[in-house]
Amino acid sequence: MLMTDTQTCDSTRSPAGGAPAGPARTARPARPAGPAASGTEAGRHGDTLASLRPLAIDVGVPLATFYLLHDAFGVSLWLSLALSSIAPAIRTVAGFAAERAANLLALLMLAVNLAGIVVSFLTGDPRAMIAKDSLVSSVIAIAILASVAIRRPLMSAGLRPFMTKGKPERTAAWERLAATSGRFRRLELAFSTIWGLALLAECAARLVGAYTLPVTTMVWLGNVFALGAIGLAVVIGGAAAGPIQKMIDAETQAS
Repeated sequence: MLMTDTQTCDSTRSPAGGAPAGPARTARPARPAGPAASGTEAGRHGDTLASLRPLAIDVGVPLATFYLLHDAFGVSLWLSLALSSIAPAIRTVAGFAAERAANLLALLMLAVNLAGIVVSFLTGDPRAMIAKDSLVSSVIAIAILASVAIRRPLMSAGLRPFMTKGKPERTAAWERLAATSGRFRRLELAFSTIWGLALLAECAARLVGAYTLPVTTMVWLGNVFALGAIGLAVVIGGAAAGPIQKMIDAETQAS
């Protein structure tokens, strides 16, 4: 009996005979394995690519087609523009047939290409060809500002993928804010307005330079004007893009 009591007493001690052993610890749940985590990351990248796909198709394909034909294969300017207009034309018609609504980005690229074709037919003057780029910029700028006027801001198509990062919860937050928040819609309009005005200023600067500066100067300066306009639009556009991102962050956390 004594031995039994001693054994009972010893059974409550640690194996080294020290302090009584505490309650058993609950095992922590195992972290997700590597392949599962990789699958999650892959899914996020897939969502981002999916959100950028319309922008790539409507803008990237026509531009790539034009430069490939004109610069790589030496196809004439007007024929390169005409052939690169096929994809935007198809997208515009298909969008209207499917949704009874115009695909604004595809329609914009189609208008830009048509403007370039008209100018290339009008004259072969090198100054006029430089000025042609200002016409293209003006078409884009006017289209963006017109989209603001009808309250369908064109630049939102490019801004949305970067704000939502392809995540379903952020995309849903964007859609809710666009449908219910007057401030969010005003910021969207402001962002497109900034880009439209910046491109319009670039158009005016290029047009003036085409007829007042040497052609050899404008060949490289025109690119500086374009990059400067884009940089200016990015910097000033942050005044609208920043609050948009904060609103999406807050809406995502609240949901």
